[in-house]
Amino acid sequence: MTEEMMNLRALVEKAPDADLLREMIGFAAERLMEMEVGGLTGAGWGEKSPQRLAQRNGYRDRAWETRAGTVELRIPKLRKGSYFPFFLEPRRLAEKALSAVIQEAYVQGISTRSVDELVKAMGMSGISKSQVSRLCEEIDGKVKAFLERPIEGDWPYLWIDATYVKVRQAGRIVSVAVIIAVAVNGDGRREVLGMDIGPSEAETFWTAFLRKLTRRGLRGVKLVISDGHEGIKAAVAKLLNASWQRCRVHFMRNALAHAGKSGRRVVSAFIATAFAQDDADAAKLQWRRVADQLRPQLPKLATFLDDTETDVLAFMSFPKDHRAKIHSTDEVDKQFLAVA
Repeated sequence: MTEEMMNLRALVEKAPDADLLREMIGFAAERLMEMEVGGLTGAGWGEKSPQRLAQRNGYRDRAWETRAGTVELRIPKLRKGSYFPFFLEPRRLAEKALSAVIQEAYVQGISTRSVDELVKAMGMSGISKSQVSRLCEEIDGKVKAFLERPIEGDWPYLWIDATYVKVRQAGRIVSVAVIIAVAVNGDGRREVLGMDIGPSEAETFWTAFLRKLTRRGLRGVKLVISDGHEGIKAAVAKLLNASWQRCRVHFMRNALAHAGKSGRRVVSAFIATAFAQDDADAAKLQWRRVADQLRPQLPKLATFLDDTETDVLAFMSFPKDHRAKIHSTDEVDKQFLAVA
């Protein structure tokens, strides 16, 4: 894990949570347009003011293609003159800037400085400091409501992990741990259930995080997937009556570190044959064959396979049609680790 700002979009844009990101982008864009038009007209919507320069004249619909999907915008119209948001001009990186601000809201709460920079990046004008502050509060409120929403139904497969990001605290840039929970329900639907931030990945932090999830209604967990962090394992054992699975993505990273650059592709293919078996007994037998094949040339890797067999193959005891759902959770892990 490295100390870079997490790219939340990469995590959620291919999941059901992309709906939330799309909604947040649309919400912020429309609020910013209303503020800009308020500056052009000299008055807010419905406000009677002697300073008014122009009247509004309804809205026109416009589809905005973003990486989170199509955002349906309502662009204000004026009776006198015209208005078109500059951020919709071709090749303008407004969506990227807007996504970055929303991302910040998830991780540490949004700042007026960030929104000021966003307004400049989007080429907007006539937006006051008080309007920027109000928008910050609205975005933070929507993010908080999402992260604290009730969790309904059973979520048998839960993936949890952390990365370190740099944030500004009291005028200083510091590294903090951002932890996240992604779950898959019985229908194969995947959602980000929770996110939190703290100074480190201590067991107490993981325990508090899982307690929050259970208070919000998390239930029916049968398998928890994570890296081998002892704090995570201890918190899971304390709070969830579930099996623990070492994340395959983390495992492969650790295993291939013993293989050398030239042998990584072959070793990866060997290990994959164990995952491809039809049942737990066949997987364990193939796992041992692979370890014994590698032992003469790569003894450290073979020992690592011996030590991790039970943890890595835990998912094989679940029904075959559920393993794809568990694997889909590992695919989220690839997205998370790719930007971590």
